[in-house]
Amino acid sequence: MGLIQEFQKFAMRGNVVDMAVGIIMGGAFGKIVASFVGDILMPVVGSFTGKGSLGSQFLWLDPEVEKPASLAAAREAGGPYIAWGAFVQTTIDFLIIAISIFLVVKLMNRIQEEFVNKPEAEKPAPPEDILLLREIRDALKKE
Repeated sequence: MGLIQEFQKFAMRGNVVDMAVGIIMGGAFGKIVASFVGDILMPVVGSFTGKGSLGSQFLWLDPEVEKPASLAAAREAGGPYIAWGAFVQTTIDFLIIAISIFLVVKLMNRIQEEFVNKPEAEKPAPPEDILLLREIRDALKKE
């Protein structure tokens, strides 16, 4: 079997295709969550704290240089700063994605337990006359 055929056989197995679909959907879901957190959630939180978008908050560490007006200006200035707002935003992104994945896996496990791994019902005991006939058959075989 040639290398190309072997790779094709490997790539077309169910697990590889499922994994590829999961990676693509996970990337798209990550972008949706990042947009939700950065464009909707953080500005709302920032409006309650009175600091604008919380994702653009930073701590300027150079006391000798005047603090830049924005995070973009701080990045341009090249001085030392801690972009704590971006860190909080990324942490919220992670938590939303982690909780979502946990809930999906939990739901899939519950479905699998109910439908796939369903234990077979115990077969009812055979009627008394069948048991008696089996005993007679076994006794006749011994003779």
